[in-house]
Amino acid sequence: MKIKAYLKPHCGWSNGVRAIMGKYQLEFEDIDIINNRANYEEMVRKSGQPLSPCVEIDGVMLADISGEEVENYLQANNLVKASGAKVDIALNTGCSAEEHEKMAAKPVRFF
Repeated sequence: MKIKAYLKPHCGWSNGVRAIMGKYQLEFEDIDIINNRANYEEMVRKSGQPLSPCVEIDGVMLADISGEEVENYLQANNLVKASGAKVDIALNTGCSAEEHEKMAAKPVRFF
């Protein structure tokens, strides 16, 4: 399975996607959309919208998706079997106050 995940370095939603990849021990390309404008532009072009995270699995783009939704997609399409493994972070939540502080310390302006 080829997985490309368009993620922010510090983001609750992005960390939820990373947690699912870890839970199922899936290899994936973690693509930074904050520190690389070309990566962000690629995500927008492929997904047709500007929100993240976006995860491309074997050519299928899942746009503006949570870790929980990625897990549901993987299971519904028989790409993984249900796992009782626990994750230590929320899979379906936005950024914490601490994550917002980290992002605010280094503002990125693409436009």
